[in-house]
Amino acid sequence: RIALNLKQIAYEQVSYKLRAGQQRSEKYLTLNPQGLVPSLETDNDGVLFQSMAIIDYLDNQYVEPQLIPREPTARARVLGIALSVACDLHPLNNLRVLNHLKEDLDCSEDAVVSWIQHWVNAEFESLENRLVRDSETGTFCHGEQPTLADVCLVPQVYNAERYDCDLSAYPNIVRIVAACRELAAFKDAAPENQADAVRPG
Repeated sequence: RIALNLKQIAYEQVSYKLRAGQQRSEKYLTLNPQGLVPSLETDNDGVLFQSMAIIDYLDNQYVEPQLIPREPTARARVLGIALSVACDLHPLNNLRVLNHLKEDLDCSEDAVVSWIQHWVNAEFESLENRLVRDSETGTFCHGEQPTLADVCLVPQVYNAERYDCDLSAYPNIVRIVAACRELAAFKDAAPENQADAVRPG
């Protein structure tokens, strides 16, 4: 959603209740046999899956604003940050892993929260050090406009906040995410701003 919003691409969203297992329904599995979200059904190029692949596709089809730099060194840095979040952190705190911990390994809720907090701290510590070290860090993870790195980071900070992770040791991460959240593309993509969001009361 963030990438589509940043590129101002009109799209129709179909939501699946993950906790209810709707992503494993026969209807959804015909789109994406992996049974994971998101999938992007295009007008001409079929159904695409995996967030990183979808965003790469969008970045090539709709070149402005560029989310993955073309210059090789900048590209490698942005991809490095994005992949450290998407590959080293996200898989450890996604719903199917948490369900496995609770349902199959009989972990308590406190143990699951401790698991999440451990891996958030492990990844955010190294990312914070990189952001401090690198001169390319700007208002955003890389320079003065959002990139794929920010698109990946913001949802994981959202997840960390849901599980009461203490982010005070990561001032650059917190600052960058705050800057992202000032932008309509990020605000409009936030889970609580979706039509199917569960609202208190």
